[in-house]
Amino acid sequence: MGTMTWNQQVVKKNNKALVLQLVMEKGSLSRADIAQVSGLNKTTVSSLVNELLAEELIYESGPGESSGGRRPVILHFNKNAGYAIGIDIGVNYVLCVLTDLKGNIVVEKNQAVNRTPYSTIMSIVQTMIQSLMEEMPHSRYGIIGIGIGVPGIVNKEGSILLAPNLGWTNIQLKEDLARLFKVPVIIENEANAGAVGEQQFGAGQDYQNIIYISAGIGIGVGIILNQELYQGKNGFSGEMGHMVIDMNGKRCNCGSSGCWEAYASEHALLEMADQDVDTLESLIQSAESGNQVAQSLFENIGRYLGFGINNIINTFNPDQVIIGNRLALAQEWIEQPIQTTIQNHTLAYHQNEMQLNFSKLGKYSTALGVTAFVVDNFIKGEEKIS
Repeated sequence: MGTMTWNQQVVKKNNKALVLQLVMEKGSLSRADIAQVSGLNKTTVSSLVNELLAEELIYESGPGESSGGRRPVILHFNKNAGYAIGIDIGVNYVLCVLTDLKGNIVVEKNQAVNRTPYSTIMSIVQTMIQSLMEEMPHSRYGIIGIGIGVPGIVNKEGSILLAPNLGWTNIQLKEDLARLFKVPVIIENEANAGAVGEQQFGAGQDYQNIIYISAGIGIGVGIILNQELYQGKNGFSGEMGHMVIDMNGKRCNCGSSGCWEAYASEHALLEMADQDVDTLESLIQSAESGNQVAQSLFENIGRYLGFGINNIINTFNPDQVIIGNRLALAQEWIEQPIQTTIQNHTLAYHQNEMQLNFSKLGKYSTALGVTAFVVDNFIKGEEKIS
């Protein structure tokens, strides 16, 4: 290996990642299939496959179907070679999952929280990660990385510049966790992560241009254009919770007034509800038992969600809008008012082939989105050769 130039090493690493991704996506292929699909020659494919076998990232199974002659050996991705941790830090919850390399959840931890300072959240997260590690099945690579979704502005270096609903500014969560657990850490805005989660594993699998609305205590938007997450110049795209929809409107946690999230979020819903109602879940229960006040609160929220979504549809002309995060739990009560508002306000041409869906992954969209980033990083980076 010593004589290879840096450039050859890069090409080899990329080719190896390519072979691994093919086996990952297709599920079962022979060496000949890989050569055909990738355009790499058979000798190259064979040596890369042998390395991946030695690294236990793929394994072989008996002969497959052959068109005569020797029957080929089939290769499979070893989804249990290591595990990823995905964490969704909400304003009123922390959700933590351990997944295999295909995004299947193996263990999860969930805790309700009440607006708490960074140090408290940090210790909750630390405890959750430690207990996931204790329950993790044995594997060659163990924890390959930790991904975290946060409701705020995260720069490309992974610093949380501002999370208004958490009350955080300039938080170095990435460094703190990397120091503690000695694994790669990826931090992403929770709506961006949720969009990717739904695109890879959920409601967005068949769509090219997806707008994901994360409707929780605040509202975030994840934008996928031509199947790529759109992040903007600094990674700050999608702060549409702060579109102003009322010029002389309510104050928002971001310091401005009249923001969309001040009217259409879980926070807005709970503000409008009676003093004795303090959770979304209890309001949903009331609505289910026929309580008209609760039902009309949801209708209100649905209408307001619809206004913002109308602006977004008119801007992006997407194939699909997905509603996710906590308010998706109230689908039964908010779907119709959202649809009606869109029908009454959105330009007809934009409505023609536009799908409105609710998230398929429920509360897991963000956590699975960040584990997808972690796995991708592992596959491409191969920081794992042990």
